[in-house]
Amino acid sequence: MKIVAKTDKGRVRKSNQDAYAVGEFPGEVAWAVVCDGMGGAAGGNIASALAVKVISDKINASYRENMKDSSIKNMLDSALVAANIEVYDLADAQSRLRGMGTTVVCAVVRGGFAFIAHAGDSRAYIYRDNTLQLVTHDHSVVQSLVDSGEITKEEAENHPNKNIITRALGVEKYIEIEYDEVEISGDDVLILCTDGLSNYVSVDEMINEVSDGKYYAFADRLVKKANSNGGGDNITVVAVAN
Repeated sequence: MKIVAKTDKGRVRKSNQDAYAVGEFPGEVAWAVVCDGMGGAAGGNIASALAVKVISDKINASYRENMKDSSIKNMLDSALVAANIEVYDLADAQSRLRGMGTTVVCAVVRGGFAFIAHAGDSRAYIYRDNTLQLVTHDHSVVQSLVDSGEITKEEAENHPNKNIITRALGVEKYIEIEYDEVEISGDDVLILCTDGLSNYVSVDEMINEVSDGKYYAFADRLVKKANSNGGGDNITVVAVAN
């Protein structure tokens, strides 16, 4: 497994409220978690950093060689639920942090599959044969409008409520985690990112940046492209290749 990652505060924000962690286990197993914090200058940073730490610690403590696929799903669900509780409790205990939260997208790649859990609008894509497949489903106001047929995907791209999310770690006491399993093999690349990438770089532009297959440059190139297109938000990209 090969992992590359990069985070950047972008060209507009004063601080970077994104956080990420990556790691590997024996037997060609990789994992990654990406979070995008929200809730004020201090709150967002704290929420994303805390969530990444809790999830990373849970994965490192719980993963076992030859785990069943269902056990990996349970491990990710438990890790994200634990992070939700930690962030929620901290916000509840400190008035200055009230309302803080963080999106999350987390993945374990093993044996030709990517096991993905997420909440919010941070995304997972699979790059395959010069196409980019969106795996995750945004938990956002605009996505709900698209799902109900009230607006088109094209209208969603410039909608005034584009950045309002409907699910995030730490905002409510309980959270529902969405889970996906996708095959990943050959030259496929799993890309995890915050909306600082997906809101500023189109799918065609992403494909153009990664089409030469030089996976080790993917994260750096995609971050640079988001910045060249305005860089209006923090940007984090993790790419996992076979």
